[in-house]
This record gives sequence, structure tokens and C-alpha cells, in this order.
Amino acid sequence: MVAFDIKDLNIWFGSAHVLKDLSMEIRTNEILSVIGPSNSGKTTFLRMLNRLNDLSPNFKMAGEVQFEGRQIQNIDREELRRNVGMVFALPLPLPLSIFDNVAYGVRMHGMNDKKILSERVETALQEAYLWEEVKGRLDESAFKLSGGQQQRLCIARTLAVEPEVILFDEPCSGLDPISTAKVEDAMVKLKEQYTIVLVTNNVKQAARVGDRTAFFLSGELIELDKTDKIFTAPSDKRTDDYIRGKFG
Repeated sequence: MVAFDIKDLNIWFGSAHVLKDLSMEIRTNEILSVIGPSNSGKTTFLRMLNRLNDLSPNFKMAGEVQFEGRQIQNIDREELRRNVGMVFALPLPLPLSIFDNVAYGVRMHGMNDKKILSERVETALQEAYLWEEVKGRLDESAFKLSGGQQQRLCIARTLAVEPEVILFDEPCSGLDPISTAKVEDAMVKLKEQYTIVLVTNNVKQAARVGDRTAFFLSGELIELDKTDKIFTAPSDKRTDDYIRGKFG
């Protein structure tokens, strides 16, 4: 099954042509790793999937992007973002307790039943591999958590609203190897229930967790294939050069 079907996508910010003639599918329950050097269009691509680019006044888009058979431009932005959640590079906990951080989005969508909130919070923390570390301190400030724990808290906050797709934008860029491993473990487990798109500058991370990998360069999709093929026998020399660290 296909979560996103993208055809002839072009994106501009003012006169800058950031994504060029992009066509691809994102499959349900896969981890799609997106790699490429800086200014290759990776984050713009990710933000397009839940219409965050719309916030820029000079944004312009042409082409077709369908989410589960519906044009995303015809889907209410709040509805789309309920179904397509995003985890950013830097963890951004709210100045609230651990519990209230995770429950925040659920409450914003009108759910105030204490029993259901508690169940959602516990499930989300378990899925983010954080429950065992915080279950006895849910009333403490989220700022007392380590950086790695804060990032998994932000993942839990996204999961609590029960999206279908999770977008990760460099989620481990500021984390130590142990915290990175926990986030990666969570991602691999989460794909059983969710579709995941991971933008990362860490090609080893892309190789570890991605089912398929897309290589972007200067706003173009150069190659998209199974991750093991991308990393062992890429079709394009530029992909091979990037993976080997010859540029980027």
C-alpha cells in the first residue's frame, strides 16, 4: 500500500527552485531514509508532507502530492498534521510535566477523559522506549530529563495523537550514541504500526534503519531503492560518491 504518491513535484521559495520534478511513492509501514548533502532539499521535502512549508509567505508548489488518495492541498492542515506528525532535530519539550507534555496534543484535540489520557500517555511512552525510565516521575518537569530522554518524550507526544505517519528531521543530531541507539530501536519497532520518513545526514543511520533510501542532490531525486542496494550497488556514481564521503 502507498501512503504518499508524489508526481512531478516542484517547490520554490521566491526565485529559489528547491525541489525539481520529484516523483516517488512512500509505502505504508516502511522506514524511508532520505539522505543527501546540505541544501539538497531534504527538509523541504519532509515539511511538504504535512504542509509546514505553507507557513512561508514566498512558498510555491506545483505538481501532485496525494496522501492516501487525497490531494494534500485539499486536506485541512490540522487534519493532515494529526495524521502526519513530525519530530524535529532538537527536542522541544513544553514547560510542563512529563505527563502533560505527552497528553498535550490529545487534549488539544478535545480529549479530557482522565482514564483515556492516562492510557494514551502510557502507551505512547512505551512505544517511545521511555516508560520504564519515567513511570515513577510523570509529575516532574520534562526539563529534568536528559537530551536523549527529551527527544523520546517528543516522539511520545507525537505518538499520543495516534498519527499514521511520523516524519523525523535529524532526530539524533544532538544525541550521544546510546541515546541514538534507543531512538533507532524505537523507530524500527514503530514501523509495525506507522509509516516513517527519516531525514538524516548520518548515512550509517540511514543504512541501519531504512527499508528504502532516497538520495537527494541539488533538489533532485537521484536514486531511490532498497537500502541494501543503495549502500552496496547504487545505480548512480553520485550516490556512491556521497556514501563514500567524497562530497557532502
